Amino acid sequence: MLLKVAYAWGLRRNELRMLDTIDFGFNPKAPAFGRYGVLYVRYGKAMKGSPPKRRSVLTVPEMDWAVESLVQWIEDIRPRVSHEDNPALWCTERSSRIALGSVSNTFNQFRTELGLASGIDFHSLRRSYVSHLIEYGYEARFVQEQVGHEHASTTSIYTHVSSDYRTRVVQNAFERIAGRAVRQGSHERRNRESTS
Repeated sequence: MLLKVAYAWGLRRNELRMLDTIDFGFNPKAPAFGRYGVLYVRYGKAMKGSPPKRRSVLTVPEMDWAVESLVQWIEDIRPRVSHEDNPALWCTERSSRIALGSVSNTFNQFRTELGLASGIDFHSLRRSYVSHLIEYGYEARFVQEQVGHEHASTTSIYTHVSSDYRTRVVQNAFERIAGRAVRQGSHERRNRESTS
């Protein structure tokens, strides 16, 4: 579940580790997600000498599978390993919150079990989130806000779209141009007919 949440909301390791159960909220524009329509990141990456940056990450429809899993985690599984007064979303039986190294270790364990290349790291989930949002058609500025990047150039570095996506973009451009040519031809024909 830890890795699902990291990917579904595009989180950094510490942002993920520092989540509490109360860090989710209702988005009136997406009532289908219930109290999981917004994720409030309280421990975003800070500028040097500044406090952690806060941001709101909206749950997107393409990641709705994560909401159901998260509800199951919070309601059924987490209570078995945590004390009632522990706010941490990710905890162990002996600690109020998992260690930062546990996040990387969990990812590395799954990477090894799945036979993925060793160059793939935890941050690859975040880069994939950015790329997938772009491929789904979200505007670059929205994606930048979702992941809390100060500059658009940082977001663009993260973006690696598939060749299928690039092909669709070009195909859509051809269709738009062809549609414009057809509309322009119809308009010119009507003008000629009206002047004759």
